Amino acid sequence: MTEAEASGTRRYAELTTKQIETALSRDSILVLPSGAIEPHGPHLPLATDLIVAEAVAAAVVERGAAAGEDVWLLPALGYTKSDEHARLPGTIWLRASTLFETIVDIGASIAQTPARRLLFVNAHGGNSALIEVAARELRRRFDLQTFFTSGPGQPGPTERGLGIHAGWAETSMMLHLRPDLVHMDKAVPAVADAVADATHIGFTKQVKFGWLSTDFVESGVIGDPTGADADTGAKLFDERVDALVAALPEIAGFDPGLVGPR
Repeated sequence: MTEAEASGTRRYAELTTKQIETALSRDSILVLPSGAIEPHGPHLPLATDLIVAEAVAAAVVERGAAAGEDVWLLPALGYTKSDEHARLPGTIWLRASTLFETIVDIGASIAQTPARRLLFVNAHGGNSALIEVAARELRRRFDLQTFFTSGPGQPGPTERGLGIHAGWAETSMMLHLRPDLVHMDKAVPAVADAVADATHIGFTKQVKFGWLSTDFVESGVIGDPTGADADTGAKLFDERVDALVAALPEIAGFDPGLVGPR
């Protein structure tokens, strides 16, 4: 047992320089949560995405380590690419180029350790496309094996498939994780009917479109939080964590050029 294992920590930043050398290997998985500081309507806090990302990532690392996986939690990225909410007060955002270069610098730093596998656990949809591009950049420049996942993103029964911001899923998760920060008496439905009614244009249709959160309603909410509840949040949370824990063994040995089982 290494010194780091004996200490019980699975948090990268709690290791010493010497422990980094002995605790990590090429197949160690570093988990990087990414969220945002942005408005989530009148019923949720600015830190909703960050809270969810950190909680999911921490649970994945805890449950994964308990199952014998070599997995470690990095400090979260809180200020990210969330300028689609820039017209609402409270948003703190980085330019896409700034966040991209930040991720590249993080990758360059990780490349100085023994670890070569990095999993992004993202809870802010505005980061998704940029993280996908950055993941390839880290693969090319630093020979890291990079993986990424985003969520919660599951639409509720009244959201017409469009519960993408401060809606049913996010509000339910927050009722599970931090009910003290949720104000259900202020929750108001804001389903993007014009988008749902379009035949060819939409978030998941053949033709995508550029948008700001205030294009839909003044609050920036895109969904219906009114039916959210803590039990649903716990179920959604556990489903996401369990799915990622189940993926860890494959992430630890994944090689896209390898034919047949390892």
